[in-house]
Amino acid sequence: MCLAIILGLAASVALRQMAPARLKVGRTPVVEAVLGDPGSPAVGPATADVTIVLFTDYQCPICRVTDGALDRVRRTDHGVRVIYKDWPILGENSRYAARVALAAHRQGRYVAVHNALMQTRRPLDRAGVRVVATEAGVDWPRVEADLRTHGPVFDAQLARHATQAWSLGIEGTPAYLVGQFLVRGGLSEGALRATIAAGRRTRSP
Repeated sequence: MCLAIILGLAASVALRQMAPARLKVGRTPVVEAVLGDPGSPAVGPATADVTIVLFTDYQCPICRVTDGALDRVRRTDHGVRVIYKDWPILGENSRYAARVALAAHRQGRYVAVHNALMQTRRPLDRAGVRVVATEAGVDWPRVEADLRTHGPVFDAQLARHATQAWSLGIEGTPAYLVGQFLVRGGLSEGALRATIAAGRRTRSP
């Protein structure tokens, strides 16, 4: 059994045993900046009553275990909007994968590539990321061209995500901002839906 699978299983067990605490943060200037960053990929209606912000790294075992729960919630709860904050803290492969995902966003393929990178068992080296992204439907030559032409833009976006995470007091991935609640750590589908419900109850009128 490969190390990634072992780590994923361990993360899944830990997640079932201990749900992360919710911290109510309100709509502070930091939160407004996180929500208002136009460069962060997002999916869902702008009129959604709850926005979920996800800070994530494609090589993070808990991120990989819990990402499917967020995607299922996104697909079934049409009052939810998801903003993705790629925060590659686990090395150069994570950073390359995040840059490719942002390049895919320029083709309208961010979510497809994000999901594929989270689900793959391939090593996320450059060759592996290329295969995964191509299978997810991106035009790879265009990705390469955008990485060359818009690389500084992608790097600036990732730097903003890092600054936003630090400003919120986040120390690692995954982390979620769900409405007015900050959660550091992975959320199962049930815990995520409960946090969304809490977010709806505390919405400003």
